Amino acid sequence: MKTLPQDGMWGGLLLWLVLATPAARGFLEASMSLQMLVQMPLLGLAGYLLARHLPERVRRVLASWDRGGVSGLLLAAVVSLPWMLPRLMDAALAAPWVELAKFTSLPLLIGLPLALSWPRAGLVVRGVFLMEMVATAFRVGWLYLVAPQQLCVNYLVDDQQRLGTALLVLGVLATLVLACQLMWGHPRGAALR
Repeated sequence: MKTLPQDGMWGGLLLWLVLATPAARGFLEASMSLQMLVQMPLLGLAGYLLARHLPERVRRVLASWDRGGVSGLLLAAVVSLPWMLPRLMDAALAAPWVELAKFTSLPLLIGLPLALSWPRAGLVVRGVFLMEMVATAFRVGWLYLVAPQQLCVNYLVDDQQRLGTALLVLGVLATLVLACQLMWGHPRGAALR
């Protein structure tokens, strides 16, 4: 007898459906900061939750393609970069097909590969991935903060600068957390390996 998937799958689907509602989209896309720092990570989380319940046959096929977690983490990093650009954030508000691309690519090409690849990745691969994400937060945050003109048609300069400041703060916090883990280790130690 086949068992139903556990709560994580339904949680991922439910999260995706809630984020797709007009009310949630309207609220989260009203601010550049909410779109990038709340909506997009939650879409990735929906894919992450779904990944835990993929059939074993699919996992085996993906594992042969993703040795050491490198392919999946690289895919997640490459797909996440365009969604940080002002042009795509604007286009997601104006063009339904871009919004659809956001709602499918973030869960399926970022969240899902992260969930599958992270356990396979070694310490060095994880470190390179995390440091690149931190560096990207610094680069994009600096760009949004110092740009003299409005980069997004749908968002004002002050919203753009708030997002820039938030990305820089997140970059600093992530750097401090990573530095502390390198210097003093993690209380669960082996759980990170």
